[in-house]
Amino acid sequence: MGVVRGLQFVTLLCILLCCQSFPRRQMEFSIRHTWDSDPVNHDPIRIIFSPGEGGLKMEVFGPFFNDPASPSGPSGHAFPGLWDYEVVESFFLDSTTKNYLEVELCPHGQHLILLLSGVGQAFVQQLPIVFNATITGDRWMGEALLPWSYFPPNVNKMNSYAIHGSGEKRTYEALYSIPKEEIVEGQKPNFHRLEYFQDFRLQSIMGEGWVQPESALWMGKP
Repeated sequence: MGVVRGLQFVTLLCILLCCQSFPRRQMEFSIRHTWDSDPVNHDPIRIIFSPGEGGLKMEVFGPFFNDPASPSGPSGHAFPGLWDYEVVESFFLDSTTKNYLEVELCPHGQHLILLLSGVGQAFVQQLPIVFNATITGDRWMGEALLPWSYFPPNVNKMNSYAIHGSGEKRTYEALYSIPKEEIVEGQKPNFHRLEYFQDFRLQSIMGEGWVQPESALWMGKP
């Protein structure tokens, strides 16, 4: 019995040490500036990334502007051109290849997923995801599961954005914005300025021992 208990103790100790060596944790970001580095005039949108079942869980919390009105498509489905509505976006980039995943989430429940190889060059659109959004008064929250197969290999950069408003009140916000001194006259918001993305590693969430699954969606891309 002593030997058995000893082996059980050693096994438990190894499990605990492995868990400590490869911790999983969430990462939280707040969008506090417009695309051109002005401070936002409202409670910032918060985005939380954490481990999910078969993918990355993305949660969004923030004010609900209800401007523009809801897209005409049903909640829970992909909607082309979602960037013209109220939306929160996250981009996951491999800066060595310019392959990246674009995720768009709307408080009304619509979503849009794009896989891009090269700046603005989408080769797959409207992939399905599990996404649920809830509006409560002037706030909303959403939770999406992003399958690992949608991520390009070797993600090392990220940026996130939020858009709301109509006409002259259209507002474009960025987690990592363009510095004021680099703005030129007449410049417009462009969320595909990959040079302003910042360091981001999935292993920081999933654990240093985690290996991203291979994806057939990205096979043949540079």
